[in-house]
Amino acid sequence: MTRSTVFTPFDIVEGDRKKGVVLLADHARRDLPDEYGSLGLPASEFDRHIAYDIGVETVTRELAAALDVPVVLAGFSRLLIDPNRGEDDPTMIRQLYDGTVVPGNYPIAREERERRLDRFYRPYHDAVGAMIASVAHASGKAPFILSVHSFTPAMQGFVRPWHVGVLWDRDDRVARPLIDMLAEDKSLVVGDNEPYDGALRGDTMFRHAIVNGYAHALIEIRQDLIADRAGALAWAERLAPIVDAIDRRPDIHQVKMFGSRTGPV
Repeated sequence: MTRSTVFTPFDIVEGDRKKGVVLLADHARRDLPDEYGSLGLPASEFDRHIAYDIGVETVTRELAAALDVPVVLAGFSRLLIDPNRGEDDPTMIRQLYDGTVVPGNYPIAREERERRLDRFYRPYHDAVGAMIASVAHASGKAPFILSVHSFTPAMQGFVRPWHVGVLWDRDDRVARPLIDMLAEDKSLVVGDNEPYDGALRGDTMFRHAIVNGYAHALIEIRQDLIADRAGALAWAERLAPIVDAIDRRPDIHQVKMFGSRTGPV
């Protein structure tokens, strides 16, 4: 974890916006502004998945470099506020996460919740929205959005068998070919809406892709596979030709409204 009195809630990696692709990393960082200290937690907790998605920043940056496309990364730890949740989601600021009580989040006043929304959550989403709009304008077509995440090998005593999972709601334009192409490697166990369900109302994909009819998917890579730089680079190299192939499909850059399993859009 790093802390700074000069704190930016997002980081942008530039790429060719005319290509019509945007990469996102909601949980890339474990950083906190200086004023929040460590939220009352020991430093070791910031080495865990509860603070960030291990390995994702390197994978996303390297994938973006291989494809020459832009990225927006959240600059703050999910323990401060989780940008991949709707504003009304009770898990947006966690007080208990995978067995760890977060003292700096308990109790939390309504004013402090709003402050974190205004200083971190909303600026990140504003940056995501601005990037997507800029890519749409530069490319003259509907953007293709891919969000990169990672998951723990085990959770609450359950050993997860997947190496990678693809999360989606009703729009399968990206998810289906992504699952199929990953599964061509017989050494991989590929999850379809595993280890989580991609239908989460108000999350980043709902907010920026589903409501706009943009083709999208969220990919989850198992953290032990990308925890070191070599593993992260290997996964970026694996994903680059797959993402490029999906980008070339005829329906990827069209606006299509599929709705959501969570209810009316």
